[in-house]
Amino acid sequence: MPLDHRRLQGPDASQPPALWAAEEDEEGAGEGGEGEGSGPRDPCALRPLFARAGLLSQAEGSAYVELSSGTKVLCAAWGPREAAEPGGGTTGGGGGGGRLVCEFRRAPFSSRGARPRPGGAAEREAEREAAAALREALEPAVRLARYPRARLAVSALLLQDGGSALAAAVSAASLALADAGVEMYDLAVGCALCRDPGHPSGAWLLQPGEAEERRAAARLTLALLPALNQVSAVLGGGRGGDPESWGQALRLGLDGCHRLYPVLRQSLLRAVRRRDAAHSA
Repeated sequence: MPLDHRRLQGPDASQPPALWAAEEDEEGAGEGGEGEGSGPRDPCALRPLFARAGLLSQAEGSAYVELSSGTKVLCAAWGPREAAEPGGGTTGGGGGGGRLVCEFRRAPFSSRGARPRPGGAAEREAEREAAAALREALEPAVRLARYPRARLAVSALLLQDGGSALAAAVSAASLALADAGVEMYDLAVGCALCRDPGHPSGAWLLQPGEAEERRAAARLTLALLPALNQVSAVLGGGRGGDPESWGQALRLGLDGCHRLYPVLRQSLLRAVRRRDAAHSA
């Protein structure tokens, strides 16, 4: 059989490095730590978060959020644009406001393990549910009444799912809207929690990783407007125990959102300074 000399001929048999990395992560998680092997992590500890606004030149506003667990989310925002259908405004104060359209997509390479067939019905339904949850968390933060008969669009792309993906998408989408110059009451900060049955105290964990989410008995995603101290969305379910346990999860999530808020604000301020420096140059 003739060889194709236009292609780089690789070895006959090979295995991706991610295969071994996944096994090491699962072994480390089984020991109780996220690959550290030093015992269970602090339930109240926040994972380091990196946020940057104003990356994409093709969008009016954009933001990138990355967690130390490996979750990477890229968001873009456009608008206000004329609504496709007259009178299609959806706002809590009446039908005269603007409309917020949200889209959530997963990259084909976002997950390491088994995932639904790309473009299949299961994946489309999961993305549709995530987009609806994203819109529910963002609508209270946007002043839709200032954009009558207009449409604001937000698109979130999950590049890598290392856990707490929806919470990271909420924070990134809020940053993208603010970077686009959309009038907002406050930034919406997302924080995820899960209840690990294998934890010695059965406590709720802040910003769970992918392995922690897989074995969680209950999950919770909270969106908060910290300056107003107003909860914009609470999403979750599972066996979380008695009502006091869910109350503890809410208090822990609110504290996590307040601690993440300065990081997002500083990233937005840096983006404004970069834009001002580019205009003055």
